[in-house]
Amino acid sequence: EVKLVESGGGMVQAGGSLRLTCAASGFTFANYEMSWVRQEPGKGPEWVSTVNPEGGSSYYADSVKGRFTISRDNGKNSLYLQMDSLQPTDTALYYCGRECADNGFGYAACDYLGQGTQVTVSS
Repeated sequence: EVKLVESGGGMVQAGGSLRLTCAASGFTFANYEMSWVRQEPGKGPEWVSTVNPEGGSSYYADSVKGRFTISRDNGKNSLYLQMDSLQPTDTALYYCGRECADNGFGYAACDYLGQGTQVTVSS
């Protein structure tokens, strides 16, 4: 059974930092591209960042480029998202996803998602 479990969310003030962790199990983690996706209430899931299976290539949404850093540790079956210079617009439920892509409507779709971890940034 594929399981993705996120942790590390919380409440911070604008300008602060958080580090999210996703613990993966039930599949060969090192074989898959992994992503972070976020969703605000009433909106569709927004793609944030993706890292390739080896961890050598990463991609970011323009809204987080230069502030967020995605990484992975294949030996620990873990995915990370270091979030710096957080802004109130970053407030959302953050999900770890496997094999995510645009669903054709501008929203992210993944074959598996975790349960999410809430990030709240106050001004």
